[in-house]
Amino acid sequence: MTAPREFINPKMNWKQLTKAGNIYEPGNSVLYETGDWRTNRPIIDREKCINCLICWRYCPDASIIPDEGKFGSFDYKHCKGCGICASVCPTHAISMISEDEIEKEEEAKENGK
Repeated sequence: MTAPREFINPKMNWKQLTKAGNIYEPGNSVLYETGDWRTNRPIIDREKCINCLICWRYCPDASIIPDEGKFGSFDYKHCKGCGICASVCPTHAISMISEDEIEKEEEAKENGK
């Protein structure tokens, strides 16, 4: 059973929340992007990647998108930058790079530096 959207609001106290982890609007997680507060971004080195997809199996956010049984891409809208993918990669093909560093590199490219 789902509650009307107006029932859920930031002013609710803990006593008004659902009990036992019940969700008012099941299946709504795809509507929310959580990657915007990430501090580190996973970057793949495709030359090192052996397409074992161990990273895909361990990613807690389902942010690794396989393509025909091989590594495809990262879903940066939902990746939280936890680094689990990088730590389980047997060939160290995934590096965690600071978002600040990536932002500086992108700005330099835009400015032609």
